[in-house]
Amino acid sequence: MLKSDFYYDLPEELIAQTPVEPRNFSRLLKMNRETGELEHRHFYNLCDYLRKGDLLVVNDSRVLPARLYGVKEGTGAAMEFLLLEQKGDKLWEILVRPGKKAKPGSRFVFGDGVLKAEILETVEGGNRIARFECEENFFTALEKVGQMPLPPYITEKLEDKERYQTVYSNELGSAAAPTAGLHFTSEMLDDIRAMGVNIAYVTLHVGLGTFRPVKEDNILDHKMHSEHYYMPRETAELINRTKAEGGRVIAVGTTSCRTLESVGTFYDKIEECEGYTDIFIYPGYEFKVIDGLITNFHLPESTLIMLVSAFAGYDNTMNAYKTAVEEKYRFFSFGDSMAML
Repeated sequence: MLKSDFYYDLPEELIAQTPVEPRNFSRLLKMNRETGELEHRHFYNLCDYLRKGDLLVVNDSRVLPARLYGVKEGTGAAMEFLLLEQKGDKLWEILVRPGKKAKPGSRFVFGDGVLKAEILETVEGGNRIARFECEENFFTALEKVGQMPLPPYITEKLEDKERYQTVYSNELGSAAAPTAGLHFTSEMLDDIRAMGVNIAYVTLHVGLGTFRPVKEDNILDHKMHSEHYYMPRETAELINRTKAEGGRVIAVGTTSCRTLESVGTFYDKIEECEGYTDIFIYPGYEFKVIDGLITNFHLPESTLIMLVSAFAGYDNTMNAYKTAVEEKYRFFSFGDSMAML
């Protein structure tokens, strides 16, 4: 299959720059996965499509304010850090700009000294390993001086950091939000539980690789990024019980989907586990766990639209995206939602 098979034309004005208020007033494109039939609703109508005994699985990862702006000690040269992955106590793999100013041994200051850092080494791909210093808890310092690592297609300033977090975010570690969950309010989650629909949590820390474009023409030549996931015992038990009782397991977001399908692929049964996954889901993949998917609209030619095409069918998916463009849905991280049930 070719990368170009997943291209669609998107007018720039349909890329959402700010989130909708309140959260669940975003639009919802509901697809019947079997027939491809589409309905135009709002996210607060999601309950109309859920049934008692269903299980929503959400990703409770919380986004780090991972973008740091500082200066180089001695010269005062401006520098930007982006935290990618924690490697130890105050030890992080980072992306740096400009890279030529971040040689091993160089030191940097952020927020008038709230955070300091020293570059230890350069690793594969040009990233650096940095050791940070601060007088308080590292994450407390990061909250003070860090900024949300919004995707490059969002150019407007985010006034409220919490709008790039889900209301159930809990486990710090992502470099980007699991955006399918941004539409839920706490009140809506209470209404869903009151219907007899269970909500369970997995953790997958979203890396910047989620924005990495597919460069190879043949998608099978694409190398997927790896991300850390955790499947709690309580969630595994709820999935097994839901399946046994005939309910549907509905993944909220491609990150939840990748976690569930990774566990279903790596293990003979759904059980508590953690590790790293670089699972690549594209048309032809046989789903082992999920029965439904709620997600946002993804970039053309991305691995995420390939995943959606694998679940909903290629023709159904490309028709849904064509329709969404025609109906002027809002796209990407702060955009509207799509449910395949």
